[in-house]
This record gives sequence, C-alpha cells and structure tokens, in this order.
Amino acid sequence: MEKNTKIYIAGHRGMVGSAVWRALEHKGYTNLIGRTSKELDLKDQVAVVAFLEKEKPVAIIDAAARVGGILANNDFPYQFLMENMQIQNNLIDSALKAGIEKFVFLGSSCIYPKFAPQPLKEEYLLTDSLEPTNEWYAIAKITGVKLCQAIRKQFNKDYVSLMPTNLYGHYDNFDLQTSHVLPAMIRKFHEAKENNHADVVLWGSGTPMREFLFVDDMAEAVVYALENELPEYLYNVGSGKDITIKELAETIQKVTGHQGTIVWDASKPDGTPRKLMDVSKMKEIGWQYSTELNEGIAQTYAWYLENIGSFKEVKM
Repeated sequence: MEKNTKIYIAGHRGMVGSAVWRALEHKGYTNLIGRTSKELDLKDQVAVVAFLEKEKPVAIIDAAARVGGILANNDFPYQFLMENMQIQNNLIDSALKAGIEKFVFLGSSCIYPKFAPQPLKEEYLLTDSLEPTNEWYAIAKITGVKLCQAIRKQFNKDYVSLMPTNLYGHYDNFDLQTSHVLPAMIRKFHEAKENNHADVVLWGSGTPMREFLFVDDMAEAVVYALENELPEYLYNVGSGKDITIKELAETIQKVTGHQGTIVWDASKPDGTPRKLMDVSKMKEIGWQYSTELNEGIAQTYAWYLENIGSFKEVKM
C-alpha cells in the first residue's frame, strides 16, 4: 500500500480509531480522512453513500460503534442493536457498491458464546448462546463479521474482521460509572493517593482472570491487516496472556504510587471467572503484541495525568 493511499478511518476520534490514525501517521501515511458524527452521520445511508462516492478512499477501517457498559446495554437494547447495525451495514454495503477493495472491520470478544472453552478460538463463533448482558451489541458485531465474510466469499474482496480483547490506553474512558475495570482502577488509585493514600475498595475476590491489550498494539494489528492480505476472514487480537484482577490492582497501585490498603468487597460479584483469547492465528501470519502490561499501564497513567482536567462525567 502506497503512503499516499487514501484511507478512511470511521470513528477516528475514539480510543481505537485515534490510535490507528497515530500509527498510520507514524508509518508515513499522508492521506488519512475522518469525519466526526456531526460532519457525517453513519446511521444515514444516503449520507454515507454520497461521502464515499465523493472521497473515493482505497481502504476503510471501521472503528465506529455505539458502545457502553452492562447498564447501558441492558437499558437500551434496541439502540445498541439497531444503531450498530446501521453504522456497519451502511459502511460495508456502501464500500462494496463503491468498489472499495480493502475493509477492516473491528469488533469485540463478546461475539463469542458465554460458555465457550478457554482460550477463545475464532471457530467458536455461533456455537452457543451469548452473554445476555451484552448480546445486543454482540449480535450487531456478529452481523458485521458475517457480512465481511460473505463479501469475501461472493465478491473475492479483501474484507477482514479483527476481534480485540480488553483494550486500554490513551483516550480511554475514566468515568467511574461507565468505564471498564483497568481505567476505573487507575482513577481510583490516583484519587486515593491524592486523598492521603486512603484505602481503595474493589469489587469481588480479585480471583477472576482477564486479558488486556494496549490500544497502540491494536492499532499496529490494524495496520498489519491493511498492509497484508490476510488469508482468513476473522482474527482474534490480544496478548494471549491473562492475569488475575488482584494482580492487575497491585500493578496499578505500584504504577500510581498509592501506598494505602486494597480492600476486596466479597459481597460484590466477580463476573466470568476467565476470559482469554486464542491469538495463535495472528501469530502464525506474522503479528504479535509488543507492549507489556506494566509499560502500557504506565503510559496510560501518564496520559491520564496530562488530561485529568478535561474529563467529563457521564450522567446516568
């Protein structure tokens, strides 16, 4: 792919999209385009068709989605299903009709069945029922995966889907009501440190195991998919390693410099005991992660400190 190739990044201001933009710029790509939701409503089919006909990008990276936690998924199931399908269907169908040869679709590990064996393999897709708390988002993403697979099969175009594990990093969400576990811990430990190293209360026993990937590594995987023709339609992207929530908490405590006590509230739920991705397919074709968890957390904390005054609380 030439460095002046026009590449459209949908969702370029989000955590993943902005990381992809940085990674491409770092590699010397000079013709990147993005639009905010105010500039281009991806739920509007006519607008998406007109945009692609005008701009004629050679490749599209779909990092756009309506996202949220368990509460939001539970309270707004229709919006999570419909809006995500509208966004990706408009992009995928319009890309096909515009003759775009390269499309990278980004999803989530929640596409896999709730009780699938660990680690999660690509072939476990659609083998059992989903986790009920986020099935609306998952079904939309599964639809996108299958659309890209259908286009590969029927039209022989290079449309591929990448499913990341738990991501964290620059531009993460640090709102305690809506954020995921790692950024929430960074904020809790930082605020406790600022409050004379007060105790930090965390949910559960600390025994569940989770996998994390620095978002800049995810961006490198996207660039790899852009620059190479991947032989299969679906790939997991992660570190292939997991740690306990207790180990995660102790790592973040050390990085932030908190010297108080961690208190585990065993009356609160632990969630799924383990969730690990099998990333052997990406490794076989030549890509693997490079940022270890300690280093990634340190970079994320540094970014948090630099931007601490700009965060907006999410109203529930």
